[in-house]
Amino acid sequence: MSSNRRDFLKKAAVGAAGVTLGGVAQGMSAKSYSKIMGANDRLQVAIAGLGRRYSAYIEPIALKESNVELVYLCDVMEKQRTSAAETFAKHIDYQPKLENDIRKVLADPKLDAIFNATPDHWHAPGTFMAVEAGKHVYLEKPCSHNPREGELLIAYQKHYGKVIQMGNQQRSSDHTNEIIKAIHGGIIGEAYKAIAIYTNKRGRVVNPVKAPVPAGLDWDLFQGPSPRKEYMHDTWDYNWHWYGWDFGTAEMGNNATHELDVARWALQVDYPEYVFVEADKRHFMDDGWEMYDTMDALFRFPKNKIIKWDGRSRTGYDTYGSDRGTIIYGSEGSVFVNRNLYRLYDLGGKLIKDSKSASQEAGNTLGGGGDMTTRHVQNFFNTIRGTEKLTSPIDVGVVSQHLTHYANISYRVNKGFDVDTTTGRIFDRDAMKLWSRKYEPGWEPKLKI
Repeated sequence: MSSNRRDFLKKAAVGAAGVTLGGVAQGMSAKSYSKIMGANDRLQVAIAGLGRRYSAYIEPIALKESNVELVYLCDVMEKQRTSAAETFAKHIDYQPKLENDIRKVLADPKLDAIFNATPDHWHAPGTFMAVEAGKHVYLEKPCSHNPREGELLIAYQKHYGKVIQMGNQQRSSDHTNEIIKAIHGGIIGEAYKAIAIYTNKRGRVVNPVKAPVPAGLDWDLFQGPSPRKEYMHDTWDYNWHWYGWDFGTAEMGNNATHELDVARWALQVDYPEYVFVEADKRHFMDDGWEMYDTMDALFRFPKNKIIKWDGRSRTGYDTYGSDRGTIIYGSEGSVFVNRNLYRLYDLGGKLIKDSKSASQEAGNTLGGGGDMTTRHVQNFFNTIRGTEKLTSPIDVGVVSQHLTHYANISYRVNKGFDVDTTTGRIFDRDAMKLWSRKYEPGWEPKLKI
């Protein structure tokens, strides 16, 4: 926030509060005064989904310069709500309301914006509901559960005119922006290929069996837009990522989103011409993991540009010397970039520049967070106020997310396919059957396009 803006807010606050002594209005506590200061500019926000990711929002919400008030903490699991409230109590001096149902949160006319950190199948539908209710949305990745929802997100944003920031926070990374700008300026010549990588050491996943719904969990609301099914043990707590396609988008939606976005950004490409995938479950063959845990994907773009994905969820060998990141090859050199640094090499492989970032953004830590996320969130706040432009608008995020959906669809139909580079639609009929999903009756998107 600029000094001029701070001066403006301070003068406005003094005018609203009346005569002050020592910076605090007479008869008012410092806490009450802080509620008034900048009140016309203060954003009222809510968090929906209080799993591992919400902690990344604590810093940007608590910072005074953000000038926001956390009004609601919302989750379908009671213990998630109480735990998040206890955590936030260490950072803010007021108590947000605890709510089970996002629909009640969205019905509050004073609410300005919502963080959507729900499970994947709720991301787009929850955002549709939010913008219909007049709210801006910080939408965590993946922004959609399927490609059709991506198309609808763009349509909803245009129709309702609300700010939708996708949570691919590396778009707010200083060192990443620096090297991407240099790549676009020709520092490695013509960038023609990128390899996006991710490795993790995820262990066994419990085999799901029918079980009573855990105490405090609203299972019906957890399912939301997804067709109803019986509860299976341990589904609600993160393992929904790996138990079929009703709720999750596998590792592609979970993590590949970030690196593929950087790869596409660096190469300045949009929809691919062709997609091919080799993927399978390679580890812990008798456990409950129902999807691939290892994937190689190839995306071919116009002008013979290539993006490759090398993703291994359950083997810790770092083939490329890092557990995640993106390698960009050019006609005159190459670059490696991840959340913490970039390295620039000449055509002969000599290291030209090793730029380590001051960023403390987490890599494979569940939930993550750090100063990169903080900047991304503050960019969202300031865009709502009209003082900045989004670093990751939803129409840009949707194109990157489509790459993950193409890979998942290719895996599921067990073949490659051609893509319309103008519309992003798949030419293969079998693959297009997975373009959308079945919704629980009454939960279908309302906007027709």
